[in-house]
Amino acid sequence: MNIEKFREVIKRREYVEDISCGEWADGIEECQNLLTDILSEDITATIDFLNNECTASEYSWISEVLEEVVEKKPNTELVKCYKELMTKFPEECATYNIAGAVEGAEAILRWEAEHGKDSD
Repeated sequence: MNIEKFREVIKRREYVEDISCGEWADGIEECQNLLTDILSEDITATIDFLNNECTASEYSWISEVLEEVVEKKPNTELVKCYKELMTKFPEECATYNIAGAVEGAEAILRWEAEHGKDSD
């Protein structure tokens, strides 16, 4: 996982959020697609990042694309890791729909398993 690029995209995503005053802007989807690509490129590295370097702010932004990452690269360990971090970042869980993102990701994994697609 390219952490430097990930953090650059997060900064851009925050900037787009600020200038759009919470409204949908074209740059949001572009940032989400880039984040999905970065996070799904190397799942082992992403899990390592989550466990060792991820900040509270980064954690909350990841919730925005967690389901897309899991759709692209179904991985039980990634979802488990992300879910376990809910205790480390309780304020983000209270402010953002982290539980909803986890539930969505778990539903994708269940669907994949039921339809014969194994997760990594």
